[in-house]
Amino acid sequence: MLTAEKVYKSYNAGKKIALQDFSIQVPQGSIYGLLGPNGAGKTTFIRIINQITQADRGEIRINGEKLNPLHIRDIGYMPEERGLYKNMTVGDQLLYFGKLKGMSGQDALREAKYWFDQLHIDQWWKKKLSELSKGMAQKIQFVVTVLHKPGLLILDEPFSGFDPVNANLIKDQILALKEKGTTIILSTHRMESVEEMCDYVALINNSKKILDGKVFDVREKFKRNIFGVTLADVQPEKFSVFCTTHEVREYKTDNNLISFEIDGSKDQNHLLSELIQLGKIRSFDEKIPGMNEVFITAVQQKFPEQPVVNYREN
Repeated sequence: MLTAEKVYKSYNAGKKIALQDFSIQVPQGSIYGLLGPNGAGKTTFIRIINQITQADRGEIRINGEKLNPLHIRDIGYMPEERGLYKNMTVGDQLLYFGKLKGMSGQDALREAKYWFDQLHIDQWWKKKLSELSKGMAQKIQFVVTVLHKPGLLILDEPFSGFDPVNANLIKDQILALKEKGTTIILSTHRMESVEEMCDYVALINNSKKILDGKVFDVREKFKRNIFGVTLADVQPEKFSVFCTTHEVREYKTDNNLISFEIDGSKDQNHLLSELIQLGKIRSFDEKIPGMNEVFITAVQQKFPEQPVVNYREN
């Protein structure tokens, strides 16, 4: 759906590099995550796609065609900093933005009513945006973005300002759009969003792509053969001996259960046979690193001298 080849963008006469030879391929009908700290270059790339700004060099193609003004009507863009008219009624705004994207008034009205029903906001049609809470306004911004049925949907921090219930509602709508064939680029800090929703991801740090690929493959690449184990009815003496001969980590007890992590890289079948001797195995599963851990590890490997943002503290 979208291909970027060696996209480069700088500001202040080249003193500030926003993107450095950035290349990705976004498959049709996928959710593609752009993951990186503030200032990494995510929003700059999104603005280039939307032709708000131009790259200094490099090329972007949509469906094989070089990016041009005709593509704008097939793109839906929800920016992190929302942009609606505060003193205009919600209904009038939706009709106005729909017409800007080439819709007839009748089509815009039909689609607006559909989305109002999906998001349970029927009573807001005649309200001014200034009368709505931030979360309510976020819903209207989302409707504005998807109203014209874009083939390419770009969402910059789409869950910002939502409570958990409404964030989950929007997530379900995004996944439904994907099922209908919409290609979605999702820029976010939320690790759980990438892990739950995205098919592909590109990790960006300090204007450079660190790595990209399928989310599953990226996480698999950084696994360390660590297994989580939960045992029941364990004899303390046997478990104590087991701990002295194996690298047992972070074990905890809960009633008659013992849970811990252990290195399983040598011989997993032999390890299982030993665990059976200790007690009843309730669970035995491989620990696949989350995207936060993957990002930190990847940046440390590529730039060992550079401090790394921990998303869980960001």
